Amino acid sequence: MKIQIINGPNLNLLGVREKSIYGDSDFNTYLDSLKHRYPSYEISYFQSNKEGELIDKLHEVGFDYDAIILNAGAYTHTSVAIADAISAINTPVVEVHISNVHKREAFRHHSYLSAVCKGIIVGFGLDGYRLAIESFTAPVQQ
Repeated sequence: MKIQIINGPNLNLLGVREKSIYGDSDFNTYLDSLKHRYPSYEISYFQSNKEGELIDKLHEVGFDYDAIILNAGAYTHTSVAIADAISAINTPVVEVHISNVHKREAFRHHSYLSAVCKGIIVGFGLDGYRLAIESFTAPVQQ
């Protein structure tokens, strides 16, 4: 299984910025733990602070990968273009947020991406990425 994790703006500062919201772990350390936990999966990582680069990455992997885990950061609440990119690709996308966006500022309560994603994982810290992987690998129950 090929899984692409895509992180958006300011997520390059995990472990440094707003530790009370995002924790004190950097993403690369967490990514290493995911790769160790799932050795049979090919897990790739991409981060950008630029909306167009996130769209380009979605287009690049959206027809060849089995799963995409996307934390678009603040673009979640502003980007119709990223929502359109998700709609245009075949690979299913799970939207992840480290913090519980519904406990935060009102503008964070709306996502342009949720309606075009397979599902949403919100508020479980970095463990949300693991939960997203599990959502792609666990048998579907009706």
